[in-house]
Amino acid sequence: MRNDWVRGFIRMGRRGEAMFTDGELALRPREYAGHSRVIGSEHTFVFDVVECNSGRTVGELALRIGDSAEQFYLGHIGYHIDPPFRGHAYASKACRLCVTLMKTFGMGSAVITTDPGNLPSIRTCLRLGCLLETTVAVPQKVRDKLDISPEKNRYIWIL
Repeated sequence: MRNDWVRGFIRMGRRGEAMFTDGELALRPREYAGHSRVIGSEHTFVFDVVECNSGRTVGELALRIGDSAEQFYLGHIGYHIDPPFRGHAYASKACRLCVTLMKTFGMGSAVITTDPGNLPSIRTCLRLGCLLETTVAVPQKVRDKLDISPEKNRYIWIL
């Protein structure tokens, strides 16, 4: 079953087809990686976030399946919405679109990390109903390896 999802992701990405859509936004597969030694994930799915009506790419979403010391600080979901398209709740809508994929891989919850001062990302987490688990200092070794901020909020999203 899981391999079917991976094959489907790759096939749809090659064709430029959307894998998930709600009519307003679509997630179009862009890049797949299997096991990553750098972040310790089993699978990484990177999607372009696309406006359905215009066909414009407005950002990206990365879904990382698995758990590791690095993912403790990086989280399962990473997203970025380009500045001209912010303010439409696209990040939270894109996250919701990939719930089926997360559940297929046995995830009952997902971690989203934010910088403590990143208010738009914090609002996205709150919009999703995430709970702030903790704020953690990121060890220098992990910061150097992943090029991330020295402190992260860890939000838990119960799927």
